[in-house]
Amino acid sequence: MQLGKWAYDLAESLLAEDLPRRWAHSQRVYAQALTLVPSLGADAELLAAAAIAHDVGYARSAVDTGQHMIDGARYLRDVVGADPRLCSIVAFHTSSPWEASELGLEDALGEFGPAEPALVDAITYCDLTSSPVGELVDPIRRLSEVLERYGPEHVVFRAVSAAKPELLERVARVRERQAEAVAARLS
Repeated sequence: MQLGKWAYDLAESLLAEDLPRRWAHSQRVYAQALTLVPSLGADAELLAAAAIAHDVGYARSAVDTGQHMIDGARYLRDVVGADPRLCSIVAFHTSSPWEASELGLEDALGEFGPAEPALVDAITYCDLTSSPVGELVDPIRRLSEVLERYGPEHVVFRAVSAAKPELLERVARVRERQAEAVAARLS
C-alpha cells in the first residue's frame, strides 16, 4: 500500500509527538479501514490512506477554519498535493457536513465535493468504532463519549446530535456490505 504508507508517515509526523491521543485514535481508524478491504475492492488503499490521515486537521500546521475535517483536507490538498478523492473523504468524514453548516463553512466543504457515499460511510464506520485512545468501541458508545466531551453549548455537540441517526445508518450500511462480501466469498 504505497499511498497508505505515504499517508501513514505524514499523519505520524503531524500527530504522534504533539497529539499522541489523536495519533492512537488515527492508528485504530487505519486498522479498522484494513478490515474493510474485502468489501471495498479497488478503493481499499484510498480508504486506508484517508483513515490514517483523517484527523491531520488537528495539527497546528493545518489549522485554518477550526473545523478539522476541512482543515485536514485543505492541508492534504494545498500543502502535500494529495489525491482529490482522499481529500474529499477526509473533508466529509463523520459529522463534517453538519458541523460545517453550524459554522457557516458549507462553501469551504463544497471545495471537496461531491462526497462519495460508500467511502464516507466507510470512513465514518472506522472513526466511530475507534475510541479516542485507539481502542475498539461500539459506535453508540463512541457518539455518547463525543457528546459528553464537548457538552451542549459546543458546535460539535450540536452537529453530532443532529447527525447521529445518519451516522448510525452509515455504520449499518458498512456492516451490511461487510456481511455481503463475506457471504460472496463463502459461496
